[in-house]
Amino acid sequence: MRLASRPLHHRDRVAGGLVGLLVGDALGVPYEFHSPRDLPPVELIDFEPPPDFRRAHPRVAPGTWSDDGAQTLVLARSLLECGRLDLDDFAEGLLRWRDEGYCAIDGDVFDIGIQTSRALDRLGAGVPPESAGPAGERDNGNGSLMRVLPIALWHTGPDVDLCRLAMRQSLPTHGHARSQIACALYCLWVRRTLAGVDDAWDDAVATLRGLAALLGMPPPEVELVLDPVHGRRCNGTGYVVDSLWSARAAVIGTDDFESCVRRAVAFGNDTDTTAAIAGGVAGARYGFSEIPRRWRTGLRGRDELTPLLDVPAF
Repeated sequence: MRLASRPLHHRDRVAGGLVGLLVGDALGVPYEFHSPRDLPPVELIDFEPPPDFRRAHPRVAPGTWSDDGAQTLVLARSLLECGRLDLDDFAEGLLRWRDEGYCAIDGDVFDIGIQTSRALDRLGAGVPPESAGPAGERDNGNGSLMRVLPIALWHTGPDVDLCRLAMRQSLPTHGHARSQIACALYCLWVRRTLAGVDDAWDDAVATLRGLAALLGMPPPEVELVLDPVHGRRCNGTGYVVDSLWSARAAVIGTDDFESCVRRAVAFGNDTDTTAAIAGGVAGARYGFSEIPRRWRTGLRGRDELTPLLDVPAF
């Protein structure tokens, strides 16, 4: 985002992060709501599923991003236009997405989470964005995690400020500390990945532990999010902690972008979001140029991204 002044390799990684998220989202759309056993073999997972597969959202054209990508772009555009995280402007953009199709392909909002829908109703009724997001323990869907990536791609200040912004952008739709912590950890993970840090996840975890008290994170919630037991039972569900750890499993268990997002989809269930979250990290890890060209050119709406990212032609 506004990459022209940054070194070429960093520009490629940042562009890879955003495009990787959108490609992962679009890849997962046709397979959403299916169990892993009902999915095609992993090597056949593509924008266009096999002919005999009962696809989700059958009227949606292949290569279309969903709510994950649209809300990510809403946040990215708000950051660039305001030069800061303006929660009122961001919340207005989310309402424009729901009501007008802002940042959605063809203006078509074909998928919206239950919790996000409730929160947007509250925003529309005049509840301030800082308190609009439901904050009960059961209100920990992955809707704020799936869109937080632009904070990590845009921000250049200290880690503690990065975490604060990641947590704050969660508030309009997901107010519980668990969701906020997951967003902060993800942004640290992406930042370390952009920097080419070995063991970027472990570094991010250590940093979060060191900052948790300063950020006012409840210790039990920090330990719950960071508990490595989640890595042994990844299910690709809509629960924010499972989404984060499923994306981690896809990233660390593969060696290239294509394998990563296909593995993320193969978890089944909330396939578009798992692949979007994983795709953002994998794109930052391998770079824009390593995203398969057929997916870059097959991504609908890509013309809107070229001036935003200042990247080579898709």
